[in-house]
Amino acid sequence: MKNILKLEEAAMFIFCIYALSLFHVDWWVYLVVLVAPDISMIGYSGGNTTGAVFYNLFHHKGIAIAIFVAGYILKDELTQLTGIVLFGHSSMDRMFGYGLKLSEGFKYTHLGLIGKK
Repeated sequence: MKNILKLEEAAMFIFCIYALSLFHVDWWVYLVVLVAPDISMIGYSGGNTTGAVFYNLFHHKGIAIAIFVAGYILKDELTQLTGIVLFGHSSMDRMFGYGLKLSEGFKYTHLGLIGKK
């Protein structure tokens, strides 16, 4: 992936960390940003297509924004935090070259093959 896109993703990740600080969350929430959405990989136990669907639900930035907006409208801070965590994690993943998954398998993403230079 181009360096400018990686920098853009890094900026979005840093912004999410900043947004979490505005909510005065506990320190462990920052760790959740790093790992929690990857629980969606359990979907791969049902095959590549099911795995891709589950993974993409937890890593799609549009869904993350929709969750945040729903939390804002409903005045539900936990839902807002969930949206921030999902968006931040997705940005972090894309910064490292992990994109939304295709049904061919885990290494096939909308950004290209994982690990391909």
